[in-house]
Amino acid sequence: MKSWVLVGMMGAGKSTVGRRLAELASRDFIDTDQLIVNRLGKSIERIFEQYGEQTFRDHETSIIQSLTPGPNIVSTGGGAIMRAENREALSKIGTTIYLRVSKEQLIERLKTSRKKRPLLKRDDWETAFQKIFDQRSEIYEKCDLIVDLDNLSLEDAADRLYKDLNNE
Repeated sequence: MKSWVLVGMMGAGKSTVGRRLAELASRDFIDTDQLIVNRLGKSIERIFEQYGEQTFRDHETSIIQSLTPGPNIVSTGGGAIMRAENREALSKIGTTIYLRVSKEQLIERLKTSRKKRPLLKRDDWETAFQKIFDQRSEIYEKCDLIVDLDNLSLEDAADRLYKDLNNE
């Protein structure tokens, strides 16, 4: 059985949708960011502060390459798909699914999010976010499946995605 691999921008709801989708589909939930936190014993924010983005990305790649296909939902970090070797590994384990949310809705979500995003720890975070969004969008669009989540609650998004995947 293939995995369902969720990709998308920070704030798109990959972890929340993934957990709900795992419940609906009776699959295991795997969050690559959480696996990195478990491996290094530090928060994502702390890892970025102490070791930098490159070290974080190297651990992310190592973890992604260790995954195997199975009855699970894999939630990836927003930038995971930017490395070609990660895209290849994720495609091998399952169906890649881009949770697409408009730039405007993501900015609104990030304004109110309690979660700290290391790449946005700056005064001009909206400008930084827009640049990251523009860099990543083209890569995300190459996923096996694209699901538009604008104007959907994360619970409704998971429900709709579950229905879509079962009609594949």
